[in-house]
Amino acid sequence: MRCLTTAIKHVLAVAGLFCFMMLLACCGNRVAGTFTSGEIWKDNNGVHINAHGGGILTLSDTYYWFGEHKTEGRSGNSAQVGVHCYSSQDLYQWKDEGIALSVVADDTTHSITKGCILERPKVIYNKKNNQYVMWFHLEPKGEGYSGAMSGIAISDRPTGPYTFVKAIRPNAGYWPINVLETHKSGIFPQESQRFSGGDLPAHPDTLNLLGRDMPGGQMARDMNLFVDDDGTAYHIYASEENSTLHISQLDEDYTGCSGKYARFFVNRFMEAPTMFKKDGNYYLIMSGCTGWAPNAGRSAVAPSVWGPWEELENPFKGEDSDLSFHSQSTYVLPVPGTTHRFIYMGDRWTPENAIDGRYIWLPLRIEGKQPVIEWLPEWSYETTE
Repeated sequence: MRCLTTAIKHVLAVAGLFCFMMLLACCGNRVAGTFTSGEIWKDNNGVHINAHGGGILTLSDTYYWFGEHKTEGRSGNSAQVGVHCYSSQDLYQWKDEGIALSVVADDTTHSITKGCILERPKVIYNKKNNQYVMWFHLEPKGEGYSGAMSGIAISDRPTGPYTFVKAIRPNAGYWPINVLETHKSGIFPQESQRFSGGDLPAHPDTLNLLGRDMPGGQMARDMNLFVDDDGTAYHIYASEENSTLHISQLDEDYTGCSGKYARFFVNRFMEAPTMFKKDGNYYLIMSGCTGWAPNAGRSAVAPSVWGPWEELENPFKGEDSDLSFHSQSTYVLPVPGTTHRFIYMGDRWTPENAIDGRYIWLPLRIEGKQPVIEWLPEWSYETTE
């Protein structure tokens, strides 16, 4: 009997070790129930999560993570596959739900043909139509970043498949609510006059980029979506050759612009905007414009979506804060079960091998009115204030 008992204990020990090894294989270098920023983050299939520039859709007790599906090499920075979707009940372990929106491989004239630039996809739920709506920054294939368009797709299921609806320049034919008289002067630059997107030869109001683009719609590059407590949805995007941030109210279907929008942070060159709300105040986390290279983060607060917006300090604190911990903002997620704690989601880009991009998830808190993000090598939202 003692031999049998010993044998059973041995079998159980081996089985336990096997289960532990399988857990490690599934989770890569991270411990289940913690975030370890910058490490390989494996899904249920043991594959590094492929959802870059992404955002989270929260439905009841399930989270859906949508992001750019990258491929190997520098060519993987363009859209070779589409938008990937993952689901989770705890934010730590993610199930691969497949490609939510596929690029079109057999039609080179299609707006989202294979090889286009498709960035920062975000999905929101429209209760009115019981529909899931995806927006993303879109650049037609072969046109660099000159298109500066917004792509829109819809689905009746959160995981898709999503059907591409249209590509637009936002707010064509509309002036912003804070338009200046100089914008309506009729003195516009030539339509063919384009700039680098990182700097301008003069102030954007002097160049009147707003007036230049008003008839056909405003430029929209790095973007995000935000749904307020009353169900009103907003599109936040870098515009006017990236020099100025626009905040635009969407229509009731969330598939178009309402025509109400405003300009903020003129000539500040803000990218990677993400909006969240706490105690009636609205916050923005953003970056500067330095391409793939990281820079010092930006933050701002306002009592209303429509402002006035007050620019604050760099929210990142500590070593490498001037590089946002080598990341760029993509989304701010409320901590499950709370209204006062948040998770900063950022990307650590590797443009020379796009598929190897890593994720930086860190706790975000508000001190006074200032968002604060500090580095933690390993943490969990259940135990970190």
